[in-house]
Amino acid sequence: MPEPKPTIDQGASENGAQQSSEREPASEQQQTPGAAAPGAGAAPGADAAGHDDDGADASAELKGDLDELGALAAKRDEYLALAQRTQADFENYRKRVARDAAAAQERGVTALAKELLPALDNLDRAVEAAAKDDPLLEGVRLARAELSAGLARVGIESFCPVGEPFDPELHEAVATAEQGADGHPSGTVVEVYQHGYRLGNSIIRPARVVVAA
Repeated sequence: MPEPKPTIDQGASENGAQQSSEREPASEQQQTPGAAAPGAGAAPGADAAGHDDDGADASAELKGDLDELGALAAKRDEYLALAQRTQADFENYRKRVARDAAAAQERGVTALAKELLPALDNLDRAVEAAAKDDPLLEGVRLARAELSAGLARVGIESFCPVGEPFDPELHEAVATAEQGADGHPSGTVVEVYQHGYRLGNSIIRPARVVVAA
């Protein structure tokens, strides 16, 4: 006797298929967060790379600024050194010009004095030779005094070294004299024939003197 075939409940089968189809979206939903995880993990690395690029740019900009400041400082030092050299050169030039002007003025005064001294000597001789009652004597003395004062105003002074030791830098010996009763030591100026003249430390004309032997 044949065994009866089991019967499949069609409603139960449909319910099983529906439950299976409902479970598949759930598994897909469970896989979606997992799929997004790699992308989420890659974001911090990209941000770090961006920060590194910004830091490199800032460092390069800072280095450029420092190099520019260094170049400006070098230019400043160069211009400062040039200005100091120019100032020193100008100061030396100013001193040299002042020195040359003073020397030129002294040479001019000396040349003029050498031209006037013979006239002054002649006035001295006229005063010595004139009689005391000569009516022209006072006029000659006034002329001599005025000429001597004019020379003094430009710095020229006369000197009469009687009684001083003979100095070849200041005196010109024209004769020697034996020691007399006055007892001048040997080498002493005992008489002046012609006054000497000087301008500062420069001797225009040495005094012509007689020296004790």
